[in-house]
Amino acid sequence: MEEELKNFIKVWVSIIISVSYCYYLSTRIKPGVLRLLSVLPVCVLFLLLPLFFSSVHFSGSAAFFFTWLANFKLILFSFDKGPLYPLPQTLSWFIYFTCFPIKSQHNPKSQNEIPKWVFAIKVIIFGVLLRMYDYKQHLSPTMLLVLYSLHIYLELEIGLVLVKALVFISLGCDLEPQFNEPYLATSLQDFWGRRWNLMVTAILRPAVYDPVQRIAEWKMSSDHARFLAVLATFLVSGAVHELIFFYITHKMPTGEVTWFFVLHGVCTAAEVAVRKRTFMQRWKMSHMVSRPLTVGFVVLTTGWLFFPPLIRSGMFEKLPNEVLLCIDFVKHKLFNFGS
Repeated sequence: MEEELKNFIKVWVSIIISVSYCYYLSTRIKPGVLRLLSVLPVCVLFLLLPLFFSSVHFSGSAAFFFTWLANFKLILFSFDKGPLYPLPQTLSWFIYFTCFPIKSQHNPKSQNEIPKWVFAIKVIIFGVLLRMYDYKQHLSPTMLLVLYSLHIYLELEIGLVLVKALVFISLGCDLEPQFNEPYLATSLQDFWGRRWNLMVTAILRPAVYDPVQRIAEWKMSSDHARFLAVLATFLVSGAVHELIFFYITHKMPTGEVTWFFVLHGVCTAAEVAVRKRTFMQRWKMSHMVSRPLTVGFVVLTTGWLFFPPLIRSGMFEKLPNEVLLCIDFVKHKLFNFGS
């Protein structure tokens, strides 16, 4: 743990220097290819940062925050697009909004905000899940699938909420939530577009979906262009997830994760096309039916294509062990500090 913390400090020093370079030098270059060339060395560095860590949580977080989101933000910033445009007021704001999956909230009273008591219940459930791993050998494959799905969702949401809280304390500005109760999704479009990991959605739309749709409309109808843009967006997401899996498992990609996102891209595009038909606009499926169908499809396909590379690598043994180790480390430091 202490060695990882030393690497953590070294990585953050390099990040602050790199992002400061982008803020002070790259902003003085006209938007376009030249500015893109000026930020590419930083993007290459961010591709290497997860390799400095050995733990799943540190390497996975570095891959998600820097290799994926920060790089995409900087590429969009090169063309005056994305969450870094217009330019944040100060260097500290630029660093925060580059490095963390956050963006300013234009409506402070957003209905997507999670009540504190709901968050507290999720933390308790997550604690119970960690202890359930002690009885893993007694759980059926279906229960293990539910356990893994809940673990990934709750750990992501709790972790991102804590990041959001720290940034809010530092900056004092309202930030948009990253999840909007994905288990209440009524369709795949609702799940991926409005409920799951919203910062990624906000990045992929201007980085992949919009340009692909705009280019495709030169050669095909708007409906076909939209289908191609959705598929391209999910394909890029799948490729990036393969890279993240490589960082945390140290295994060569198998393509299963990419196929997971391709499948969801095709199904989401088909769902959107079907719902636009006249006869479907007159008929609306009850949420009591659409919610379990949507969540069930996501969970089953996750168990089929998304989880197998992680299970084979032993990641679901490492995840709870690292969380418990981190808790013990913090308790030990606090106890020593208090004494």
